[in-house]
Amino acid sequence: MTKTMQKLRDIQKKLYAFQYAANLIDFDSQAVAPSEGYPGRGEALEVLSGLKYEIIADPALPEMLQQARKDPLNEQQAAEVRELQRMYDEISKIPAEEYAAFVKLTTESVNAWEKAKAASDFSVFAPYLEKIVDYRRRTAAYFDPDKKPYDVWLDQYEKGLSMVQCDQFFAQLKAKIQPLVQAIVQKGAGASCDFLNNTWPVEGQKKLSEAVMTIMGVDHGHCVLGESEHPFTQELYKGDVRITTHYYENDLLSNLYSVIHECGHALYELHMADRLQYTCLSGGASMSLHESQSRLCENYLGRSLPFIRNLWPVLQQHFPQQLEHVTPEEFYKAANQCQPSLIRTEADEVTYCLHIMVRYELEKRLLDGSLTVAELPKAWNAMMKELLGVDVPDDARGVLQDIHWAEGSFGYFPSYALGTAYGAQILAEMYKTLDVNGLLEAGDWGPINDWLEKKIWQYGKEKTPDQLLYSACGAEFDPQIYTDYLVKKYSAIYDLS
Repeated sequence: MTKTMQKLRDIQKKLYAFQYAANLIDFDSQAVAPSEGYPGRGEALEVLSGLKYEIIADPALPEMLQQARKDPLNEQQAAEVRELQRMYDEISKIPAEEYAAFVKLTTESVNAWEKAKAASDFSVFAPYLEKIVDYRRRTAAYFDPDKKPYDVWLDQYEKGLSMVQCDQFFAQLKAKIQPLVQAIVQKGAGASCDFLNNTWPVEGQKKLSEAVMTIMGVDHGHCVLGESEHPFTQELYKGDVRITTHYYENDLLSNLYSVIHECGHALYELHMADRLQYTCLSGGASMSLHESQSRLCENYLGRSLPFIRNLWPVLQQHFPQQLEHVTPEEFYKAANQCQPSLIRTEADEVTYCLHIMVRYELEKRLLDGSLTVAELPKAWNAMMKELLGVDVPDDARGVLQDIHWAEGSFGYFPSYALGTAYGAQILAEMYKTLDVNGLLEAGDWGPINDWLEKKIWQYGKEKTPDQLLYSACGAEFDPQIYTDYLVKKYSAIYDLS
């Protein structure tokens, strides 16, 4: 390793340490810390983010990167230089004081969002969201004054993504999904789901969650499960990944599929190559790639009949009375019922991307100024009625249900839909070489995890999302594979002719 590259490695190690501390504070704030302790967390994060900024925005860094490019670099080192350059280009354009102040603002806004959601009162959160929207509009100009603000932030989460591409993608999905939903609604209710209207003790759900983690091959020595208002995954490094869920005594499926979803994220982080640890390449290649793994596990694998058959003895062990007269096939149909609903994280596979479209359309309007924060709840309710046909009864189950805007994440939501579609294409390729259904029914996730590690997980950010998807699937991204999957699966479940 050249002297220049060694200096860059030292810089990356420092960045890792700052990110570790920030991620630990973030996990603590959502899963452990008292709600009124947020001012101290905000101060600490403001200082940490300022120190991190000084390292990344150091005027000497571009010269070091330029020197490194003149030296012989292997594939990983070249990727480290590429990623450090990207970080410098993005962060150095924002004034240091604004960068640190925004970190403090989002800490305060998350606390306000939690209170607003608990009270189902958007007005508690609105002043913070106004500041966040204003910040995102203003700072977009630092990156590219000729670009529309929302295009800037879409590109931050998925390199090269634009509103033009998103509009085309969502139009393609909508053209297939809405007619499918209408056909299912017209057909009427499928199998009875009455057994779900039961009480599912939290202690039983916790034991089920631990069993699911074991079945999926999540290493309990390196991954722990906590509780939070909004389920999430927080990676500290390959050896320490934290996931959370939320338990509802009247809803078994909410926790079950939240855990499977977050385990998908965790497996990705737990299987990064050791050589990437403490470098800027550790972590998912993009938000969409990360989401492809969680949605792959949650829906394509976790909602499959073979997986449910394997899980059945565990479900019966912890909930013998609730499932006494239920079969795995009935549970499968209940877990895959299609019914337009209020909550995105609990939406079925067919309607899920319609939820994302609601958020996408509203984000565009917030950032171009055609929609004010004060008008957001009314606009949300109207979009939910237009796209999903549901009436929103209150703010908690409406505009306040997601944490992402409180965290300042604008341009993030489309990655959920893209990742879902990526997952379908990855699964289709996996089927060509693995007996996926046989492995799921046997409870043997090893070959599945090995396949994903070989194709995607090990590389972290070393390869770009496009490179990873192409190398894993042998083709460019094709969203039709996803819509074809939905039509085939749900036509069978609902006996659509």
